[in-house]
Amino acid sequence: MTLDDITNDAINQDRGREFELHDPVSGTPTGIKLTIAGPDSETSHRAHLALADELAEMADRDGRVSAEHRERARLNCLARHVLRWDIIEDGRPVPFSHANVLRLLKVQWVQQQIDAFAADRSAHRVA
Repeated sequence: MTLDDITNDAINQDRGREFELHDPVSGTPTGIKLTIAGPDSETSHRAHLALADELAEMADRDGRVSAEHRERARLNCLARHVLRWDIIEDGRPVPFSHANVLRLLKVQWVQQQIDAFAADRSAHRVA
């Protein structure tokens, strides 16, 4: 592996990789596809910086951040890794927006799958 290989890998991770959600019980594909930036991408770096800023803004005078606020900031960070999606609801495409990604992330198993994929370097490596 060369220095160029390493830097190109990080650049490629900003393009994101397609990930399809799977039913948490049966394991069957749901048809919901998201493009997610990799853990070494600039997108991920910016998302984590924004997380730190959000937590700092949420802190009280003693520097404490409630669990509820930490969770909100964590979900915002995870949502920033989603670059686009292909979701149909009532026969129409669901508009892609940060608010709509957060709506999807309200479901625990969805969070877990997206978080695991976003952190998986091997899933983002271009062969």
